[in-house]
Amino acid sequence: MTPGRRQNGGRTTKGQARGVVVLAGEDQNDCRILAELIRAHRPDLNETAKLVRINDPVRLRRKSGPELAAAVRTLAGKARARALRERAELVGFVVHEDLDGYVDAGYDRIRKALADELTRQCPHFRTALALASWESESWLLLFPDAFPHVRPRWKVPPRLLDKDTGRIRDAKEELKRGLGLPVFRESDGPAVAREARARRLIPSPRGSNRSYDDFVGDLTAWV
Repeated sequence: MTPGRRQNGGRTTKGQARGVVVLAGEDQNDCRILAELIRAHRPDLNETAKLVRINDPVRLRRKSGPELAAAVRTLAGKARARALRERAELVGFVVHEDLDGYVDAGYDRIRKALADELTRQCPHFRTALALASWESESWLLLFPDAFPHVRPRWKVPPRLLDKDTGRIRDAKEELKRGLGLPVFRESDGPAVAREARARRLIPSPRGSNRSYDDFVGDLTAWV
């Protein structure tokens, strides 16, 4: 991505236009996981853009028609406002929500509706949709070797290894039951993602998850 336009005069020390990528998710932990994944898949952004978050929780997947359009319009407006606060160009907007379901025809329908609305409402900057099946923790299971680097006694059980992690129902509870002590908490997720990036486990997942691949596809399409 080459954020070449200026907004409010922000510049990096190298003379490039300073940009921001705004993250919106269900909560802070999800956004911190997203940030690690984005940095791993788009290392170019480390030099050209700052990753920032808006606090509004994302609740889009059950909406449609005018209700969906209004909700996305609100989120996009908050993203633009955050960029103005940063005195920076908005070069990307990443939206996360847990699907709480499998990748199936319902996933395809929901993802298309949300992605199309994001594209329609955000014509002047790039977008990416992280519609995680089942949830963000399912994506973390793609990098099982990261867990012991967060807690030395943690070990992902064999039944969860090298699987289609989008077919593991409620991965968060599986991690709580299966990793050992201390019990996994949602707040541990960002540390797992951070270790996965630091140890270069991303972008080489063990197993698969199409919802993860779809999100990565959105990111890699940014030019």
